[in-house]
Amino acid sequence: MKFHILTIFPKIFDSYLNESIIKRAQKNKVISIKIHNIRDYAIDKHKTVDDRPYGGGPGMILKVEPIYKNLKKIKKNTSTSNKKSTIILLSPRGKTFNQKMALKLSKYQQLVLITGHYEGFDERIKKYVDEEISIGNYILTGGELPAMTIIDAVTRLLPGVLGDANSNKDETFTKNEKYIEYPHYTRPENFKGQRVPKVLLSGNHQKISDWKSAKSKHNT
Repeated sequence: MKFHILTIFPKIFDSYLNESIIKRAQKNKVISIKIHNIRDYAIDKHKTVDDRPYGGGPGMILKVEPIYKNLKKIKKNTSTSNKKSTIILLSPRGKTFNQKMALKLSKYQQLVLITGHYEGFDERIKKYVDEEISIGNYILTGGELPAMTIIDAVTRLLPGVLGDANSNKDETFTKNEKYIEYPHYTRPENFKGQRVPKVLLSGNHQKISDWKSAKSKHNT
């Protein structure tokens, strides 16, 4: 899968996308990530990507032209065989991201993620996107963290990414959006009087399975 990220702060991604599972997924060529600096597509010599809003009001608005030019170049450079692509605007007005949505996005060959900043986007950019996604009902400085959230959640679902193929099968939210996985324990067996449940030490696989099922939460 190929990810394209449109941003005015490309260095924000340097650390997170080059560590742990995401790093290995890139090294193993399961995914590739291309970060585009929207300023490279500004139409004036000052590389202006934002301006004051019509009608007044606080903050600055990201201009439509640089984003449109960036999207046009991505489309031009996309392989004709890579048609299963979607363009996502990261916006508080979008549908709230969840595990079901991550699974749907994992079926694509290419995701284009447009990250905002300042007061928001010129509304006219929405003509050139396929969907809007929000990661929750709270305010962030920009769309960079939501972009990394989506890349992380989607990448984990791709074949060959996790070390154990069964890792995704019983995780929180994998069965449904209200499912919470059972508690986990590891060594030491006794930590300051808190002991590992005896059933997990029993070696009885059926009893362990029953315990895990009983301790999993199916919130209603």
